[in-house]
Amino acid sequence: MNSANLLKRISIEPSVMLGKPVIKGTRMPVDLLVEKVAFGASTQELLEDYPFLKVDDIRAALLYSARCISAEEVYAF
Repeated sequence: MNSANLLKRISIEPSVMLGKPVIKGTRMPVDLLVEKVAFGASTQELLEDYPFLKVDDIRAALLYSARCISAEEVYAF
């Protein structure tokens, strides 16, 4: 799956989770998935804990987060 298709799995709507990025069609926040991965959760564990997720949803959350970070402006002090 290409990056454009992965990013289509992310939704930002003011009426859902106060506009936080979520997996489309769910209330699963992207930041929660990324945090769980950071603390060692495997893809398999996430799929077992959240049976409505697909592998590409997890990939989309990671890609979305990476793109957000890459767009940040960094200033040296």
